[in-house]
Amino acid sequence: MSLKFTKMHGLGNDFVVIDRISQAADLSPELIRSLGDRRFGIGFDQLLIIEAPTRPDVEFDYRIYNCDGTEVEHCGNGARCFARYVLDKGLTVSKDIRVKTANGVIVLSALPDSQVRVDMGAPCFDPASLPLKAEQSEQYERSIDINNTTQTVRFFAVSVGNPHAVIVVDDVATMNIAEIGGALAKLDDFPKGVNVGFMQIVDRNTIKLRVFERGAGETSACGTGACAAVCCGIQAGLLDESVTAHLNGGDLLLSWQGGDSSILMTGPAVTVFEGEIK
Repeated sequence: MSLKFTKMHGLGNDFVVIDRISQAADLSPELIRSLGDRRFGIGFDQLLIIEAPTRPDVEFDYRIYNCDGTEVEHCGNGARCFARYVLDKGLTVSKDIRVKTANGVIVLSALPDSQVRVDMGAPCFDPASLPLKAEQSEQYERSIDINNTTQTVRFFAVSVGNPHAVIVVDDVATMNIAEIGGALAKLDDFPKGVNVGFMQIVDRNTIKLRVFERGAGETSACGTGACAAVCCGIQAGLLDESVTAHLNGGDLLLSWQGGDSSILMTGPAVTVFEGEIK
């Protein structure tokens, strides 16, 4: 089998995009892991699949897989790359592109200078939506094991189409992202795992953020993680309605007016190269 693909990135969070409308592709978890290997395959944080629509009110179906072969519900940086891809390939001429994901419909809007705005829908703070085994609370507390030492971690929890725990820290640069994020993500309290964000509040309109993504580890940027962190900060009264998130790969602009309003995320999407792999 020969597969045509496009390598893209959003703030260094890198993707392989495969169009399954124009070509047949039997993508087993084993094949996805092989393609995701950075030494023996192509290498990516997530694989993005474009499929024909399965409902009349959308233009495309959109599926996302981590490099370990697991399918996930949502990816904000990937959504921007998805929009850039279908526009550049002439698959749509729509100004606002409606796309079906595993958890619903999102709207993607292309802006000047390779920027894309994504309507991410409304966040959900009900722990059952993640899912998280807990009664609803403003903040949660769990004990985790790090190097045979028990640590207590306090975090916010929210679903933005996929599950997130957000920890407020004094300095993201000093955090042990892999060990704390990995331990929290594997707790039985999160039956489907969880992405873990480490948020440093600079001021009411600015944060620094690092994210440990389940199935991928720490990435240079996480769009849904930025949405989750900002929504948690706004919900807790720590942030205003418009926030710039500084991630290792660059900046995202997030806005949320609270309640059932949608999160709007704006950032870049870049094509790196086209390829074909057997």
